[in-house]
Amino acid sequence: MAQNFIEEETFENKTFSKYQFEKGDYELCTFTNCDFSNSDLSNTRFVDCEFFDCNLSSANIYETGFQNVLFKDCKMLGLDFEKSNDFAFEIKIDNCQLNHASFYRKNIAKTVFKQSKMQSVDFTECDLSLSIFNDCDLLNATFLNTNLEKVDFRNSKNFTIDPENNRIKGARFSLQSVDGLLSKYQIKIE
Repeated sequence: MAQNFIEEETFENKTFSKYQFEKGDYELCTFTNCDFSNSDLSNTRFVDCEFFDCNLSSANIYETGFQNVLFKDCKMLGLDFEKSNDFAFEIKIDNCQLNHASFYRKNIAKTVFKQSKMQSVDFTECDLSLSIFNDCDLLNATFLNTNLEKVDFRNSKNFTIDPENNRIKGARFSLQSVDGLLSKYQIKIE
């Protein structure tokens, strides 16, 4: 069965969680105020698409392609990006709730995360090199065997990173956040 090809369409105020989402290749499409929560988006491809004010929480994104996709003001709780398609994977996150998401072993180098709540996100064994976390809340985020080379954390908070178990050469931190690098040593910084 051939996949649908949808190009340059705008989808507004749609609730895809109540019925099956039409799978296919979506290019240059815009989704505004759409509800994808618990939807099956597997084996779908989004290329140069934008999502504004959408709820994608707990959506099935198995083998879903995200190629140059912007998520702005979206709720994206519990997404398993580790299961999405790796080919040309590129996302931008702006003012989103991304709690409990997983990027396990994902190559997400040069990704921009901006003004987002990213609590309990799993970045284990990721390549995050050259990424930017601008004003993000990383409470309980997991960084283990993660490539954090040249990552900018200067404006983010609540992260805990073990320099001995991650590659952090050239990463940037603010003086206020240095406790997130030293917490395992149980020292007090005043």
